[in-house]
Amino acid sequence: MAYQESQMTRQETQTRVSSTNKVLRNTYGLLAMTLLFSAVTAGAAMAMGVERMNIFVFFIGAYGLMFLVHKTAHSAMGLLTTFAFTGFMGFTLGPILNAYLALPNGAALVMNALAMTGLTFIGLSAVALVTKKDFSFLGNFMMAGAIVLVLAMLAGLIFQIPALMLMVSAGFVLFSSAAILYQTSEIVHRAGETNYILATITLYVSIYNLFISLLSLLGIMSND
Repeated sequence: MAYQESQMTRQETQTRVSSTNKVLRNTYGLLAMTLLFSAVTAGAAMAMGVERMNIFVFFIGAYGLMFLVHKTAHSAMGLLTTFAFTGFMGFTLGPILNAYLALPNGAALVMNALAMTGLTFIGLSAVALVTKKDFSFLGNFMMAGAIVLVLAMLAGLIFQIPALMLMVSAGFVLFSSAAILYQTSEIVHRAGETNYILATITLYVSIYNLFISLLSLLGIMSND
């Protein structure tokens, strides 16, 4: 009897590990493709000289497409809406990159931000995957942090206070880092997200915000 229970436990563990590895493979595979697609749309926007999008139009487009992703995540349409969302985000990134590249040291700023983003993502993902520590406790912190950051961002847009904008960028770096740890941990522990499309979107948005925030911080520190 004890042997049968041990066998069942072992099979359940193997099934769980196999399922987790499948979600991880699908998530990172789709994430790589969406990042590449975003790079293509960003390059297209840069080549066309597209002007920076109105902030309200950006929010409507970004949150509208994200809503569609969540609505279709459990169907074949989920992949289409995922690429629509990430393509849109990449396209809006093009004018921002053009603005930074126009600066005397703009190319260095962009490359440094890109390198720091990549290293941060790889490092944090490795921490969650190797240590297998449960970072679900970050959920409450992220919820509170999101509210504070949105309010601070709106205040920064209205009052144009440089110090506040600096704090918002630093806050988004911390928030995005926490989101990467949290989402990866949720996949590993099967406590939360098991849909690789939704997991991909969470990681993509975290990487996007991390890159933009680091680019902003580097620009501020170099007086640009």
